Amino acid sequence: MQIRAAIVKKTGDPFVIENVELDEPLDGEMLVKITASGICHTDELARIQALPVPLPAVLGHEGCGIVEAVGAGVKEFEPGDRVTFSFASCGKCASCLGGWPTTCESFPSINFGGAQPDGSSRLSQGGKMLATMFGQSSFAEYVVANERCAVKVPDDVPLEIAGPLGCGIQTGAGAVWNRLRPRPGSSIAVFGCGSVGLSAIMAAKIVGCGTIVAVDRTASRLDMAKELGATHVVSTENTSDAAKEIHRLTGLGADCAVDTTGNGLCTRMALQCTKAGSSTAVVGGGGDMTLNVEHDLMSVSKSLIGIVEGDSNPKVFIPELMEHYTKGRFPFDRLITYYDFDSINEAMADCLSGKAIKAVLRMSAR
Repeated sequence: MQIRAAIVKKTGDPFVIENVELDEPLDGEMLVKITASGICHTDELARIQALPVPLPAVLGHEGCGIVEAVGAGVKEFEPGDRVTFSFASCGKCASCLGGWPTTCESFPSINFGGAQPDGSSRLSQGGKMLATMFGQSSFAEYVVANERCAVKVPDDVPLEIAGPLGCGIQTGAGAVWNRLRPRPGSSIAVFGCGSVGLSAIMAAKIVGCGTIVAVDRTASRLDMAKELGATHVVSTENTSDAAKEIHRLTGLGADCAVDTTGNGLCTRMALQCTKAGSSTAVVGGGGDMTLNVEHDLMSVSKSLIGIVEGDSNPKVFIPELMEHYTKGRFPFDRLITYYDFDSINEAMADCLSGKAIKAVLRMSAR
């Protein structure tokens, strides 16, 4: 079938919305009409080729919509189901079978390699294959995705808000709930108050952290952090040493920290703001970082850990997030700014400038 999709053709090019061909779903796959799709910084990394997704490509990996058709072997879904998507996993390796799809042996290839596990793509233009992303490529009117990527959305959750749960939101919340697991009354510092960091702050509030310190350079985002649960904020525009300020606020240092920025200086600052025996989670992709192994890690028994997708099993974790939302404990919809699909480049620019915390594209499929 012919659909409209946003294509990146060359490194750093803007998105262009053009007609492409979408093949029918194969075994285990579904055809889904996209209602909305979140924009994530990972999409920008792919556009500029900091993540080497093959080009030309249709990006997008926070999609949600309604199932229109299912291929052979699909058991969990049927036409008419409301679904949101998350990352792809093989379902066959030891990690997947053990319930840890974030460490799937095929994670890099089937999420960023541009093709389905069999090496093919359901998208093409002019007879030439278009690369896909996260097994979905949701910057399009329709997608064909494996049922392993999908999670049902209950009727009491607005469908158009559900897409960001599949990546950015679950990354921040999952880092806190699934890996750091702070105790009630403990302290946590969160560096970066975008959608990932604010989700971590909301999660920390739910588990009962007594001191929640938000660190960012943008005043409006720090204001949002306070509204969503931060007990203290630190502006990097107004202080030269955020780690020292966090030690002042917490005494011995924070019990744990999350760095969402992907900036090596911030990662080290997050590590240094914590007390002995603590853990610092890194959830944003970044480059090199310099640290003193003895002073920053070994002699103070600290851990620096990388976390992918919040260490989440989306089939289990996303429904938990939606339940917290419906009970008023996790108002992630407050982070969203909506844009028409045709305004995708404006939406991406607003994300990069900080004007939008979480941009969501509303589709207008025929």
